[in-house]
Amino acid sequence: MRHLKYKELRDEYLGFFENKNHIQIPSAPLIPEDDPSVLFVNAGMFPLVPFLKGEKHPLGDMLTNSQRCLRTNDIDEVGDPFHCTTFEMLGNWSLNRYFKKEAIEMTAQFFIEVLEIDISKMYVSVFKGEEGIPKDTVSIETWKEIFNKYGIKAKIGENERIQEFGKDSNWWGLPTGGPCGPDSEIFYDTGKQPCGKNCNINCNCGKYLELGNNVFMEYLFENGVYLPLGRHNVDFGGGLERLTTISQQVSSVFDIDIYKPILEKVKEISKNQNIKSQRIIVDHIKASTLLIMDGVLPSNTMQGYILRRLLRRAIRHGRILGIEGLFTKQIAEICINQFNEIYPKFGSTKDEILQIIENEEEKFIKTMENGLKELERLISREETITGNNIFQLYESYGLPKEVTEEILKEKNIPVTNPEGFEDAKKGHQQKSRTASSGIFKGGLADTSEMSTKYHTASHLFLASLRKVLGDHVFQKGSNITPERLRLDFPHPTKLTEEEIKKVEELVNSAIEKKLEVHFEQLPKEKALELVPFAAFEEKYGDSVKVYYVGEKENPFSIEICNGPHVENTSLLGNFKIVKQESVGSGIKRIKAILE
Repeated sequence: MRHLKYKELRDEYLGFFENKNHIQIPSAPLIPEDDPSVLFVNAGMFPLVPFLKGEKHPLGDMLTNSQRCLRTNDIDEVGDPFHCTTFEMLGNWSLNRYFKKEAIEMTAQFFIEVLEIDISKMYVSVFKGEEGIPKDTVSIETWKEIFNKYGIKAKIGENERIQEFGKDSNWWGLPTGGPCGPDSEIFYDTGKQPCGKNCNINCNCGKYLELGNNVFMEYLFENGVYLPLGRHNVDFGGGLERLTTISQQVSSVFDIDIYKPILEKVKEISKNQNIKSQRIIVDHIKASTLLIMDGVLPSNTMQGYILRRLLRRAIRHGRILGIEGLFTKQIAEICINQFNEIYPKFGSTKDEILQIIENEEEKFIKTMENGLKELERLISREETITGNNIFQLYESYGLPKEVTEEILKEKNIPVTNPEGFEDAKKGHQQKSRTASSGIFKGGLADTSEMSTKYHTASHLFLASLRKVLGDHVFQKGSNITPERLRLDFPHPTKLTEEEIKKVEELVNSAIEKKLEVHFEQLPKEKALELVPFAAFEEKYGDSVKVYYVGEKENPFSIEICNGPHVENTSLLGNFKIVKQESVGSGIKRIKAILE
């Protein structure tokens, strides 16, 4: 096994596939630019979804990259040897070029000949066939050939070199439909003892570590039926951190060269050596630096909420470790120094990142102080404290469970229904996972008060653009979040400073006039007579809502819409355009905020 540093392994992978005629594409930011359906880029293939569906990629049909990703669905697993919230996913793609045999052969060649992974420790999974979809015999036969080539007679079955599973383990596809297909995963035997008779490569006990996965998109799931896609795509994803762990023969991702100095600093300032808490701090602060680098600020909604949650969780574990005083900034600085070569953008954002992280820690410490005061109030009025009370103090004020229990023990105050803490925590986690999955509809990422205001403001914005630029303007795309609105529309040139000023003045004039917002339900044909610039794309039914801003006879704005709206424009605040850009031939994008 070759001993490679993190960046060396990254470069080896990209170079290997470039030599196989793949074009390297840059890592996209963690925040999806054009897709409100998820909060974060959570897989290497995410930025390539349109091209996997058939759109032509400008750089060709064989691509490779190392994509930074963020996942919070298994945040409670962070602290074990291999789970991280942010990580790099090595990827290579074939957009209707090579398929199963070639993809598996290249993956195996990289693992076995370049990384020199001991093939005797490698196991693979394949799709066994299910729901009328045949067994993936091509992958099975290809893996047999590869194992035989290196002197291993591969068998198929439980605990064998090649193991077959159904759609629950070896299938990729979106629940909403679209391109999908079987996959083939590669695992590494860490040498740990199996957890029991039924321990297989999909077991979570830690004996087997997944190194990578080839997804073969050859079907289309539509109206509950699997049909031939008419094209064949390959999407490989492999965890860079895990591969580096295997390469360096260390016990966790936190012990590899790029993470180790961060962990050592956390250990140095810890009064006790709880390794799980130390790893959580390393992971969460590193993730926070990346999020802020990509433009996220701490807040109580959307991506900003996840950032705040990560930082506060790191601070809580700092208290468990007995770390005194402010500490997140010094850990963040080491994170930035370690990853600066991978992410050069850190160079221009370092000072801002460190200041934001330190400010957030100071705010949270004050919040925890309020939590201690709230605990004292609870103690003064209750004879006993419940597990649910302890969780509410934890969630609302960040007061660690251990701190609350220690204070209660000192005061000889019993805890009733202590299991209520875990019950409440599980309920909150489920809500958080649902929110983090971010499956949103209608261009709105949520229906919070601010999003509703921004949605209403977008009506005023579109009407003002048409007044200033002309009737050729219509909404071609929209994305609303609680922080801003974004509108795409056809126009040959960027707006001049004078045009921007006129649009802002028109919108703010409508806001100052305190216009009522109201609607009527009309047949689609009638609605189209009133709003001829509506872009339907078959998304509305035969009966639609027509929203008016102002008097029906002479409205400031009239649009067909199903989204939520405020009742009066006076609730919106001051409108300001903050950014404009071109996003395609003749398509302009403007972002605006309400102050």
